[in-house]
Amino acid sequence: MGTIWQPDLASYDGPKYLALTRSLREAIRTGDLAEGTRLPPVRDLAWRLGMTPGTVARAYQIVTQEGLLEAAVGRGTFVAATSPNFGASQPLLIENHGIFARPKPGGQEVIDLRSPQLPDVGQNSAIGQIFSGLAKEGRFDYLGYPSLRRDGDLRAAYADWLFGHEPSTISAEDIVLTQGGQNAIGLALQCCLKGPRPSVMLESLAYPGFRHAARLNRAEVVPLALDEAGMVPDALDAACRKTGARIVCLTSEAQNPTAVRMPIARRQDLIAVARRHDLQIIEDDCYSVFRSGLPSFRALAPERTWLVTSISKSLAAGLRFGGIVCPTGQGEYARLAAQHSYFGLSRPVADLMLALFTSGEAVRLRDDVQAVIDRRLELMLNAIGAFDVSWQKGLAFVWLRLPMGWRASTFMREAESAGVLVRSADEYALSDSQAPNAVRIAIDGRSDEASYLRGLDAMARLLRNPPGDLPI
Repeated sequence: MGTIWQPDLASYDGPKYLALTRSLREAIRTGDLAEGTRLPPVRDLAWRLGMTPGTVARAYQIVTQEGLLEAAVGRGTFVAATSPNFGASQPLLIENHGIFARPKPGGQEVIDLRSPQLPDVGQNSAIGQIFSGLAKEGRFDYLGYPSLRRDGDLRAAYADWLFGHEPSTISAEDIVLTQGGQNAIGLALQCCLKGPRPSVMLESLAYPGFRHAARLNRAEVVPLALDEAGMVPDALDAACRKTGARIVCLTSEAQNPTAVRMPIARRQDLIAVARRHDLQIIEDDCYSVFRSGLPSFRALAPERTWLVTSISKSLAAGLRFGGIVCPTGQGEYARLAAQHSYFGLSRPVADLMLALFTSGEAVRLRDDVQAVIDRRLELMLNAIGAFDVSWQKGLAFVWLRLPMGWRASTFMREAESAGVLVRSADEYALSDSQAPNAVRIAIDGRSDEASYLRGLDAMARLLRNPPGDLPI
């Protein structure tokens, strides 16, 4: 059963894709869209609503992830349920803060360049040896709950691992330990959000985990313009005046996905706006490896910055370990919020991480991981560096602006057919405006080098040979 359903979005505030998302939920809840109903094709509905197809597709994707819709390849999108189950209705591969379709069957070699894949440089062996040593010595007691007072040594070791190579006024008291970077973002938002309908300001191209965390905390997302230096201060100032938002999430060292490093003058200008409007700043530092020597937002504005960190991009993602460097004097408050939220870190993970840091193994493994990532980055730049690529030394992804003749959606399909998976700019776009014609390409350190090179060569051939006629 099909439908010519067309919603009235006039009563919904906020971005168009969120308005359409709410309208879909309401229509399904009230029965206007019954179970089994086929929704209009994306392009048809976009034309009738005066939206871009990407806006409609984003709304469909959100409601599909909640379990209300089901996408059937070759048949369309159907109403699957009348209440959300907050899970996908089809098997999905959830990896590294994103939801990805499974690779095509048939045995074709697939090089996954959607999210960084860390190489195995002995992490599993080191972890096994530490746990074996703990077992032999009997130096553990895991029957009780974690405690706010028991992780001081680990917080101090983590601070030294993060900042030991540079002068820092950050102490163990400033840090709260989390289960990875995404958990850190969510906890920081919980500490900062106020009021019944809070808003969070994000870069118009931003790490999707920011908007997912905001949505889980019932916050509206306000996208802000970017330029070649990062977030635009005038856009931040205008959004504060218009929306009353008091939280801004941004990156300084390695903007995800554009790979931009923000110059010091821009950082200072944004801090001036933040102080004028009394904003809280959540700074994402999970991708940084090589320090530029420029002060972070946390260093420049320690009274209002929550610096999010993680080992997932530098040591091992599966350990789910990270932390927040809190504003001065806020560490105890954030640790109490963590205690109320998830009781703190798993004690075996805490013991393991303390041993990795204090033994020097964490530093050695990080350096070995980075050597492989640097080698793979060099190979990538040799293959596609003649095109419009933004990158940084030590960064595990590049930003590729596609040459004339390619659209991001078409390039992604052709690359997948050639056995290479990349991520479109659409996945990072927050506004209704058209996303840049670009893709983010991550470094794969896990596959063997020969396979990685074959994937890069296939992608380079596509870039050199754009299609003559692009599909509408």
